[in-house]
Amino acid sequence: MPTLRGAAGLAMLMLSSLWLGPPASAATTERVVTDRHSGLAISGFDPVAYFVDRAAVEGRAEYEYTYAGTVWRFRNPGNRNAFADNPTVYAPVFGGYDPVGIARGVSRPGNPGLFAVMGGRVFLFYSETARDKFMADPVGVLTEAQNHWPQVRAGLTP
Repeated sequence: MPTLRGAAGLAMLMLSSLWLGPPASAATTERVVTDRHSGLAISGFDPVAYFVDRAAVEGRAEYEYTYAGTVWRFRNPGNRNAFADNPTVYAPVFGGYDPVGIARGVSRPGNPGLFAVMGGRVFLFYSETARDKFMADPVGVLTEAQNHWPQVRAGLTP
């Protein structure tokens, strides 16, 4: 999984200013990528595991929590409790939609297996190509995505 190092610390600082500043209430109105068949957010993957395990880990049915109008799964009660205490930290940015797609003005659901943790937030990507593009210029992609997100979000079903 890609991470930022060395000179990219400046990019991390810029990412933090872009993503740690929004009000906490913003995440509650985001549309979340939800599996149509199961009704689970991000296909049932544990959003806390991206931070704790640095891996995409499927959640378990016995550890569920409802947030932002959808059901989230977790691999253990500790992860569920961490999410419940601070969902705006652990929920994927853009509700799990690919930031590269958002930057182009389109909603493309992120694949929970293709992710990056940057600036204290998790981003999901539609493809490895999209993740590579994001990693090459995270600040540029996020600036464009931030500009397009209100329009894209308005077109998503709540």
